[in-house]
Amino acid sequence: MKKVFFALFCIAISMPVTAWSLDPVKIGMVTTLSTKAGYLGEDVRDGFRLAMAQEGGQLGGIPVELMVEDDGGDPGKARQIADRFMKRDKVRIMTGIIFSNVAIAVVPKVVNSDVIYISPNAGPSLLAGKGCDPNYFNVAYQNDNLDEVVGQYVSEAGFNNVYLLAPNYPAGKDHLAGFKRYYQGKIAGEVYTKLGQSDYAAEIATLRASTPDAVFFFLPGGMGINFLKQYAQSGLNESIPVFGPAFSFDERLLQAVGSAALGVKNGSQWSHDLDNPANRQFVAAFREAYGRTPTLYASQGYDAARLIAGALKKVNGDVGQLAALRTALKAADFESVRGDFRFSANQHPIQNLYIREVVQDESGNYTNNTLKAVFTEHSNAYVGECTMAD
Repeated sequence: MKKVFFALFCIAISMPVTAWSLDPVKIGMVTTLSTKAGYLGEDVRDGFRLAMAQEGGQLGGIPVELMVEDDGGDPGKARQIADRFMKRDKVRIMTGIIFSNVAIAVVPKVVNSDVIYISPNAGPSLLAGKGCDPNYFNVAYQNDNLDEVVGQYVSEAGFNNVYLLAPNYPAGKDHLAGFKRYYQGKIAGEVYTKLGQSDYAAEIATLRASTPDAVFFFLPGGMGINFLKQYAQSGLNESIPVFGPAFSFDERLLQAVGSAALGVKNGSQWSHDLDNPANRQFVAAFREAYGRTPTLYASQGYDAARLIAGALKKVNGDVGQLAALRTALKAADFESVRGDFRFSANQHPIQNLYIREVVQDESGNYTNNTLKAVFTEHSNAYVGECTMAD
């Protein structure tokens, strides 16, 4: 018996400290789970949880505890949750925010408190440029990216009089700026709607009167559902094609929109049909776990978790080593569902950007097919504005 106890003792002292730690690494997720946009945060959360489940509740071999709370898309509520995570729960890593106005309200205080923030979605220009920070990483995109690729594609396709539509908040302005950065033609109109708006009759009437040859819009979640349905009901979809970023054409939104979205081309950095090993296993595992095809948001939640996993492994779970943790995150030592992935100097992705088309599959479901990569190894327009003091 003494020999058995001695053998167990020898094994114990030879194992990494983290394997015997009683306290898992706490990760605070502030995300949007209610309102009509609630499914966006749900998919980020589910993608993140899938990565944890595949490691038996760990990330990078380190036990983790994911603490999730709903911000309701409210910047004030999100700040309160973030403060509670930091003060009461002592989290050193945070993630989850969907909307850019919420990110702008929350992220600066988080990163100034020596807490790492990893964005799985919102990528406002402010946080990519003058507001960049060594503790802030974006694993998804910079807001403008998915519009830049559409601007390039629309110009190449010969459209030269496009009508623009987006909600009046930071991401809306970023997205239209991104489109205009690469679009070469004229602007038939540029309209900013109320965030969360559901009735677009007035905007569609004005659009009709402007006689554009195409429409570019950014309206995520329920806003996009309503606009696309109303646009099809007006009959304009038969004569004036619409384009947009992937946020208005995700897999769950398409089931609600239906045939009104057929044939629409949209820009994305990811799609379920990207042919690489990490993506194939992710899509299959997500479908098995949740019974649905993952959205862009789910892929970003998954990649956020895998990024954290690679970093936690390198620091052996010691999140108190802030400089070492930042270095590990910057290295991006993980297999992204997008294929090749690395960070730019302002800690936003350098990645390929694609044009997809909305189609109906053999089962009658509406989905996206990737047509082509328009940009390869694309960064963002705000790197030069970022002067990061580590």
